[in-house]
Amino acid sequence: MDDDNMSDMNNPTAGMDPNMVMTHMTFFWSKNANILFSDWPGTHTGMYVLALVFVLVLSIFVEWLRHCQVMKPSPKHLGVGLIQTFLHALTTALAFMVILAVMSFNVGIFLVAVAGHSMGFLLFRSRVFNDSDTKSCPHNVCPLSC
Repeated sequence: MDDDNMSDMNNPTAGMDPNMVMTHMTFFWSKNANILFSDWPGTHTGMYVLALVFVLVLSIFVEWLRHCQVMKPSPKHLGVGLIQTFLHALTTALAFMVILAVMSFNVGIFLVAVAGHSMGFLLFRSRVFNDSDTKSCPHNVCPLSC
């Protein structure tokens, strides 16, 4: 091996595009971040606040989708099964979007994601506003039902 190749192996940024943005791999607190899309929210405070509100609402919406039952339980039916499958796929995709936003390692995004899931659980799935028995979720696992 020649010395040029050895020096490239010791330099982790060798061969990388100099314009490429390096992402954080530890938690940080800053309004300058990339969340879900490149250059969003960027360096604008208003866009960062919008990103926080977006993740909060998305987290609450995921909890609502997990709770709601669009159709009443009925015998086997292809159309109902397809709609349930679509709603499950939508819920999973939106939950993964929240996870990807949290993977920006921005502390503000992490806190609003946790707050959104907590508020959604409080509003839609806890016994504070819902006095029905936990047996009412036949197809979903009722978490913390003890």
